[in-house]
Amino acid sequence: MAQYNLKINGQTYKADVEPDTPLLWVLRDNLGLVGTKYGCGIAQCGACTVHVNDAATRSCVLPVSAVGDSKVTTIEGLSEKGDHPVQLAWDEVDVAQCGYCQAGQIMTAAALLKRTAKPTDQQIENAMNGNLCRCGTYHRIREAVKVASTKTN
Repeated sequence: MAQYNLKINGQTYKADVEPDTPLLWVLRDNLGLVGTKYGCGIAQCGACTVHVNDAATRSCVLPVSAVGDSKVTTIEGLSEKGDHPVQLAWDEVDVAQCGYCQAGQIMTAAALLKRTAKPTDQQIENAMNGNLCRCGTYHRIREAVKVASTKTN
């Protein structure tokens, strides 16, 4: 066991866990931040996506020991009131069906828009590729990313 001081959503959290514990399980099981979902455990579906230093990162394969002093943002920390442009666009376009993948989808889209304010369709496709949606809402996800890009600086 080791103790980690993690910077998550603008706060510092302490976690006593094994160094190889995936960040996903630290977030969910140790810190009670359950918005980040478990999907596949092998970084292939995107349900576990969080931001590490503003980059979309699959938390199911990132050992907590690799986080260090990085700034981690989960879906709970994306905005205080659920009013991030991507969250607003998701609601406006009515993206979610079952909703299970949505936190990871939103986090991936937010990271894309942070680095590319007005992405092309191909850039959206490339960024969102690999985030799986069992309900098949890909066309609405793409549309919501476009809508969100009009709401950001």
